[in-house]
Amino acid sequence: MGYGGPRMASAGCQLHEDLTRLAVMGIVQVLVHLLSFWKLVSRADRYFRHHRPDAVVLIDYPGFNWWIARRAKAHRIPVFYYGTPQIWAWAPWRVKKMRKLVDHVLCKLPFEEKWFRDRNCNATFVGHPYFDQLQNESLDNAFIEEIKNKNGPLIAILPGSRTQEVKHNLKWFLKAARIVRDEVPTVRFVVASFKSSHADWAQNLIEQSDLPVETFVGRTPELIAASQCTMACSGSVSLELLYHQKPTVILYWVPKWFYALIKSFAPLLQFRVKYMTLVNMLADEPFAKRLRLLDSDWNEWGEIPFPEFVTSRDKSPQIACHLIRWLKHPEERERCRKQLQSIRAEVAHGGASDLAANYILEILEGNPPPPPTPHFLDSQSVAVIPEMALTK
Repeated sequence: MGYGGPRMASAGCQLHEDLTRLAVMGIVQVLVHLLSFWKLVSRADRYFRHHRPDAVVLIDYPGFNWWIARRAKAHRIPVFYYGTPQIWAWAPWRVKKMRKLVDHVLCKLPFEEKWFRDRNCNATFVGHPYFDQLQNESLDNAFIEEIKNKNGPLIAILPGSRTQEVKHNLKWFLKAARIVRDEVPTVRFVVASFKSSHADWAQNLIEQSDLPVETFVGRTPELIAASQCTMACSGSVSLELLYHQKPTVILYWVPKWFYALIKSFAPLLQFRVKYMTLVNMLADEPFAKRLRLLDSDWNEWGEIPFPEFVTSRDKSPQIACHLIRWLKHPEERERCRKQLQSIRAEVAHGGASDLAANYILEILEGNPPPPPTPHFLDSQSVAVIPEMALTK
């Protein structure tokens, strides 16, 4: 039983509610749907009281999950969090809530285990489920060969999956592409679009740039596989690029007003991660002792596989510089590829969901959950009642 979407239902979960109908972003949308969320939490609370599940497993999605965890703890049901939100990056103070409401933290990234353990959370690294998806992915090999066999090296441009990301990043990628083409005239470029509307917008921009760039929809895995190197927007695609061991330059461009806002709030947010790209965090010590300046040079902290630029300025010359180096010096490209290969061997082992499931079963078999809390008592009242009184 649980809350989820069609894929969870097809895997055998009997859904209380399809949460994909309530996938909202922003405070306004949350407020509009607040009553609906509250009804779902109340329904979960009744289910915990009357049916007494052996455990509650939370997956990502912190806002709603915190409320589910709170009700589970009130009924003394063990809570496991599989694929925890990245609170270490954007809200480290929320670890107090994790410590209070979650019994077992199942981490996607190796450095997360230590981060949570250092803050007195019971954490273990099981792996990232995205790598399971990548391992099971079927690529169109005929398409890959067709693209690869054309003359000239290929650079894939991955401007992001959200409309704002595409609009913010693609113009700088195309500007970098022109610089690269001036140095390497045989180079080819392809844009991997998430959906048709992005491809249409990209095509208009490409026509204005007068560059020979092809655009494809729904072909991101194949274009990554066929390319020598890529330009990409920061996001989960970096893990896919790691899996395929593709040298990549990362850009996350934001408007100047937004950059100034983030910079102003950085001390309050305790923003001490060194990098924005997960692959770079896996390659190096991810946390800094001092505040990181978002627009600092990519190599300020050390050698990383993916040069990254989180900026409100034009970084196209710097982006182009790395791409030209990889194209003109294959040994440099190979050095980066071997670094990615080493990181992949450590984290892209697959089987994350199986490891998480086995961990949960072992814990439950060795430590059965305590008896249910009487429905007329809250969790604070239980704390002052002798244990024997609850087990008689």
